[in-house]
Amino acid sequence: MIAGLVVVVAVLLQLIVVNRLPLPGGGMPDLVLLAVVGVAMMRGPAMGAAIGFCSGLLVDVVPPTAHVAGEYAFVLTVVGFLAGRGLGGVVPTVVACILAAPLLAAVVGGLVGEQGVTLAAVAVKAPVTVVYTLVAAPVVIWAVTRGKQPRYAV
Repeated sequence: MIAGLVVVVAVLLQLIVVNRLPLPGGGMPDLVLLAVVGVAMMRGPAMGAAIGFCSGLLVDVVPPTAHVAGEYAFVLTVVGFLAGRGLGGVVPTVVACILAAPLLAAVVGGLVGEQGVTLAAVAVKAPVTVVYTLVAAPVVIWAVTRGKQPRYAV
C-alpha cells in the first residue's frame, strides 16, 4: 500500500513539477526511478520487480509519452529487481541503478526501432539525466526509505 502510494506521488511530482523545470542541458532527474530503487531496497527483489513493472507501466501510459508502451515498464522491472538484490551497500546500489536505467532504456528503444534513439542522442542526453538524478538521489532515497536499513543489508 505504502509502496504504491510512493510511486503514485513520484509519478505526479515528475509530471507536474520536475518535467516543467527549465534545467540546463535538457535533462531532468528521474524521481520514479529513484522511488522504485528505494522501495526495492526496502522490500527485496520480488517486490522491487513488481513495483518497477507497475510504476513503469504507469509512466508508459500517462501522457505525454514519447516511447513504446511497455518500454519503461521493462526497464524499471529490471532496475527494481537489481536494487532489491543490492550491490554491496546503499550507495553502490543507487549509483549502479541510476547509471543502468538510461542505458537500458536506450538499448530497448533502439531494439524496438524508436525514433530519436541514436548513439549521438544517448551520448548527449544520458549523462545530463544521470547527473541530475544523482543530485536528487540522496533526498528521494532518504524520503522513500525514511532512513531505515535496506532489507538486504548485512
